Amino acid sequence: MLTKKEFMQARDRAVQMMRQAGIIITQKEIEEMDVADFGLNDLLVEGGQMLTFFNTSRVSAKVIALFPGQTLPEHWHTALGDDPGKEETIRVVWGILYFCQEGQDTLKMARIPKEKKNCYTARNERVMTPGDQITIEPGIKHWFQAGQEGTVMFSFSSSARDALDPFTDTNIVRVTKIID
Repeated sequence: MLTKKEFMQARDRAVQMMRQAGIIITQKEIEEMDVADFGLNDLLVEGGQMLTFFNTSRVSAKVIALFPGQTLPEHWHTALGDDPGKEETIRVVWGILYFCQEGQDTLKMARIPKEKKNCYTARNERVMTPGDQITIEPGIKHWFQAGQEGTVMFSFSSSARDALDPFTDTNIVRVTKIID
């Protein structure tokens, strides 16, 4: 849950980061930006700011800003009917990103949020810098965390149904509630 003031401050900060990364954003896109605290009420630790350029029945493009040390929680993209699940390519455009997915434990730089060890099981870490990209297949658990300056990345994928993504942390509520 976020107050309207917290939402607006996070949105404006994310817009500033995106523009600093050289991304041109319209006012309409800013007004539709998603600030997700995942129902955990600790946005600066676990959260994300996502701007969707488009999301059709076949393809989606977004830009995601993470504040310094902010973590987008562990999740995966599941099948739905005949659709095997979202395939997603992340491309870093500004800052450093610690990307973690299932595989051999190589975790060194990313920090698992306090008291959340069981909620971050994917520990095959890749340190990504501008120009680096990775493609995540459907069903693979993954999470990411911004470096000390924050990060801005593109997400190119098959159709996104983010509200349906499962998270390892069962306390997560994907749709953020805004209060006055």
